[in-house]
Amino acid sequence: MNALILAAGLGTRVGDLTSDRPKALVEVCGRTMLEHQLRHLSAAGFDRFVINIHHFAPKVKSFLEEHQNFGLDIRLSDETDLLLDTGGGIRKAMRLFDGEQPVLVHNVDIFSSVDLKALYCGHVESGADATLVVAERSTSRYLYFDDCSMLRGWSNEKTGQVRSPYRDFDKTAFLPRAFQGIHVVSRSLLPLLDEIAEPKFSITDFYVDNAARLRLRSVLSDCNNWVDAGKPEALERAAQIIGTCYE
Repeated sequence: MNALILAAGLGTRVGDLTSDRPKALVEVCGRTMLEHQLRHLSAAGFDRFVINIHHFAPKVKSFLEEHQNFGLDIRLSDETDLLLDTGGGIRKAMRLFDGEQPVLVHNVDIFSSVDLKALYCGHVESGADATLVVAERSTSRYLYFDDCSMLRGWSNEKTGQVRSPYRDFDKTAFLPRAFQGIHVVSRSLLPLLDEIAEPKFSITDFYVDNAARLRLRSVLSDCNNWVDAGKPEALERAAQIIGTCYE
């Protein structure tokens, strides 16, 4: 099974912890975030990896070389020249995988109890173009799904902005969900991704804009066993989840 770890980013939310290293190499419980994710994903059955790198990219390369890639098949998608955001990064990285299998996309700073193997297999069985892990939690930006768990729109609660490819979209008629930074994408996305001229773009924007053209399904997860460890105050919660859910 294929897995893409989104490690690129400036890591500005982590503050001083990323003054001399990328976010992926910030340590939690004695190991870097990147090592935790590689071990966790490998234990779940993933055996081919692509890691996108940008900030302090040579340090990530050296870290992997020092650990002999942890015995895994790892390739690097280097965004040193231009940070491509999530959409551009996924588009570039997907071409580094062999074959036509779907790809699990996992942010390096997301720690959760999600059964990743079951998620991947469920996506394959569903025939969807993408499967997004979501939760019922408060957020400033919601994705909206219908009763069949298919994506229909998006809103920004702070600005009041609403987006959907459906002209008669009414967010009150759909289920608001928070995206959890984990999703499975099929190769069927590539033709539409290639229609975007800009090298840098958001995968969330892409999903919303193409909700009427693609089968974009959601899987509900437990928000109590999930954390975005992109901020220093979240590292303690990440340590707790690692202690109970990670290898």
